[in-house]
Parts: sequence; structure tokens; C-alpha cells
Amino acid sequence: MKYREKRAKPAPYAARGVGSVEEAAEWFRRQNIEEIECMVPDLAGVARGKIMPATKFLATPQMNLPLAVFYQTITGDFPDLEGLVGAVQSDTDIFLTPDYGTLAVVPWAHDPTAQVIHDAFSPDGAPVEESPRRVLRRVLELYAAKGWKPVVAPELEFYLVEKNLDPDYPLKPPVGRSGRPETGRQGYSISAVNEFDALFEDMYEYSEQQGLAIDTLIHESGVAQMEINLRHGDPLELADQVFMFKRTIREAAMAHDIYATFMAKPMAAEPGSAMHIHQSIIDPASGLSLFSDPETGAPTAMFESFIAGQQRYLPAIMSILAPYVNSYRRIARDSGAPINTQWGHDNRTAGLRVPPSDAANRRLENRIPSSDANPYLAIAAVLATGYLGMVAGLKPSAAVADDANAGGIALPRSLIDSLALMESCEPLVEILGPRFVAAYTRVKQAEYETFMQTISPWEREFLLLNV
Repeated sequence: MKYREKRAKPAPYAARGVGSVEEAAEWFRRQNIEEIECMVPDLAGVARGKIMPATKFLATPQMNLPLAVFYQTITGDFPDLEGLVGAVQSDTDIFLTPDYGTLAVVPWAHDPTAQVIHDAFSPDGAPVEESPRRVLRRVLELYAAKGWKPVVAPELEFYLVEKNLDPDYPLKPPVGRSGRPETGRQGYSISAVNEFDALFEDMYEYSEQQGLAIDTLIHESGVAQMEINLRHGDPLELADQVFMFKRTIREAAMAHDIYATFMAKPMAAEPGSAMHIHQSIIDPASGLSLFSDPETGAPTAMFESFIAGQQRYLPAIMSILAPYVNSYRRIARDSGAPINTQWGHDNRTAGLRVPPSDAANRRLENRIPSSDANPYLAIAAVLATGYLGMVAGLKPSAAVADDANAGGIALPRSLIDSLALMESCEPLVEILGPRFVAAYTRVKQAEYETFMQTISPWEREFLLLNV
């Protein structure tokens, strides 16, 4: 499949998503679709799957892949599954069923191409518990059983960087339309965003064609660091949008000969990148917020318990919110990121912030996740902790009005420590699924061991001749 080298005016497109294979066939016909990318997000949030002719997809929309797609590390390796309770052979087939509501065009493809996200099932029809999309659905089912409907809005930070073909060299900011790279931080600068106008025009165009609901774009505090805010909505739909947006901005950037990266800490002297998640709970029947008293507008006990649950269980979900060794470079003093489990009103130093709002829009912003986190798993994890707090009636600590980081680092400092906390937290394992937790832990342990085989420049610089 070829990809166009320069931006062209898109063909007319339909709204994202249809309801059935019959509607998909008509959608394909109107769009002249020739190929379709059949995708499933893996544990890292990487798109796995197959590309096939549209005619074949319509004839047999269900496809099979090995279960190994959910046991693959970020380096492309597979962990040792010996002794993994409940695990099956990684070469066992699973069956992928398209979620037609996610059907969209692939706007950067040269030939008319569509994409659709799939759900994974075992041969007996049971959902594959290792699938990140299933993990999020599992948490949402618990909310639905209580008559609660979560609403989320992710904010996603990323860096634009010069193409880097040698991983031994540090990343650099790219050259913009002025012919010069940024040399100082340009937080909230309009002109700094304008340096990459052509790229962002493509990004907005691509996003519009896919039905991605981008709200705002701003320049963050890092050099060539940007933030995209997505409009609030259903958690699964928003996770799908983050998954699709990451592909979108990478493709738009590469078309302009630069990279977009969601590494948590891509440059040593610059701030890390986060994926802040705003969360609220509504009554699905009335649409009213369950975080505010309908008569007084005051915060409810449910809201306080939601905060308390996130406070208590944040350390146990850190391996999901900070899933790589690099992620923990962001969890450091004076890094600009919260390093605590405190909460506060409009306090950006707190890990949990209550933004200014009226009673109808009362929400909690979790500021801990890094931008490298799998959006399905990160949203599932924060909602799971809030759920645990609400069903147990937990009470939060007092709100912090000053620097919440002053008390020191209250979060795990390494991936290995984070995994151990998750494995030992029985309420969390039960909600996310024992099989998923076992698979996720084994994959992340394998990634950590691979990292430990690499000798860094710091070690050669300071240890080679001094120890």
C-alpha cells in the first residue's frame, strides 16, 4: 500500500462508524474503499492485525490471529510463559470481530483505505481477557451494573522532534517554517504552534475525516511539546480516539519529515509528557452528575469516595499509568509532574486535581498517567480505582492548597516495584481480571529484563574509569 507524499484535498467522507456489515458494504461503495486495515490494540496500544481487500473483509468480516499478539513486548519479543497460571499456548488462535462503530477512512493512504478496530474472542466465544479493549469493557460493565455512566476527557501531550536515525544520539527539536528550531520554552505560544502550521493542518484534516473530536491544541512548556485535548464522552469511544489519534499525528508528522513521539521523557532537559484523564459520573437516565447534589450543587459523598479510591490505589496501578522504564524518568522532583497521591482544587501540583467548574461539570483530573500509556488500560485503571473507592465508601484526605509535591515522592520509582504492587492488590486484580494482570505482568517483566541488558552512556561516562 502506498502513502501519499504531500497533502491533497480529501474526497467527501461519511461520518465515522456504521451499525452492521451491510451498512459497511454501502459505506465502502460510497467511499470507493479498496483495502481495509483490521486492527486490534495490543498491551502497548500498538495496532496489530491484517490488511485485506475490502471484498474479502465483507465476505468474512471475522478474522483470526494468534493469542501471541497480546503477549508481545514492545521490542517484539515474547516472554517465557512457563508457570503462568491460566495462560494458554501463545500460538492458540483467537477470533477478531469488527466493531463497526469504529469504521473510518485512513486519510493518509494513497489508495482508498478504511480501518476498523476489532474485539477479540476465544474459540468458545468468550472475550479474550488479555485484550485491553476487554479490560476497559469489564470495568464499564461494573459501572453499568450500579446504574452509573462514566464520562472521560483525555488530554494528550507529545513532542515533535527531528528525525532520529541513530538511537545513540539524543533527540532534538525540529526546524519549523522559520528555518530555526526552538531554543527556549514557548509554553502556550501561538507563534510556536504556527511554526508547524502545515503539519497541524494535515492533523486536523486527517482527524476530521476519521471523526476524531479534537477540542483544542496548545503548545506545552517543553521545546516543541504540544498538547491535544479531546472532547468528553464515553470511555471506550475516547480510548479508541486516543488510539487512532496517536497513529494520526505520527503519520502527519512523518509526511513533514519529522517525528511525533509519545515517549514519557524523550529529552533529558525537558518536561515529560502526560495523558491527563478528566473523569465524571452521570446518571444515564437523567444525565445529571452524580458528583453534585441536585438541590444544593455541593459535592456528593460519591465524589469524595471516587477521589479516595484513586488516592488509595494509585500506587497499585502505576505500572499501567507509567508502563515503561522511561516513564519513571518523569516521576522525579522538579520534573513538572505530580509525584504524589494528594488531591486539591485547581492545584496542578496534586496528582488528583478538581478543575474549576459548575456543579453540572464537576470532575476529577488524574494527572499521573504518562502519554506512553495504553489509553484503554489507563482509563480502565483510573475508573477501577474510583469504583473501588465508591463501593467501599472511602474517605479522602484533606484537600491540599499549596505544593502537593513538598512531601516527597509517594509513587513507585520503578516498573518492577509497580508491577509487584499491582500483583499483590487483590481488589484491583479482581476488577481488571486475573488473566490480564498475569499476562501484563509477565510482558512488562520481560521488557524490564531486556532494558537491563543495555549499558547506558551514563554508565560508560561515570563508571568506566572511576570505580
